[in-house]
Amino acid sequence: QVQLVESGGGLVQAGGSLRLSCAASGRTFSSSPMGWFRQAPGNEREFVAGISVTGGGLVYADSVKGRFTISRDYAKNTLYLQMNSLKLEDTAVYYCAAQVPGAKWSPAQAAQSITYAYWGQGTQVTVSS
Repeated sequence: QVQLVESGGGLVQAGGSLRLSCAASGRTFSSSPMGWFRQAPGNEREFVAGISVTGGGLVYADSVKGRFTISRDYAKNTLYLQMNSLKLEDTAVYYCAAQVPGAKWSPAQAAQSITYAYWGQGTQVTVSS
């Protein structure tokens, strides 16, 4: 069974940084494109960043480009999201997601939540002024 467990959320002041982690079980991590999404209260879930199996393919939402970095550590079976220069509007529950093993990388599809088969439970990020 595939499990994705996020951690690293918390309260941070605007301009600060956080690093989110997503520990993945099974063969999912080594053979699945993965991504981060977020959902703020009253809003729909939105795409944040995506990464291919090799890590060579990356795609970001315009709202986080230049501030957030997605990466993956194969030795630790962990996906990361480094978030710098945080803004009030980054406040949301952040979700880690994985596509089915063997899925072909597509930046366009990586930005669509329907592309992902597995989801974590989410971790809260709150940015204060």
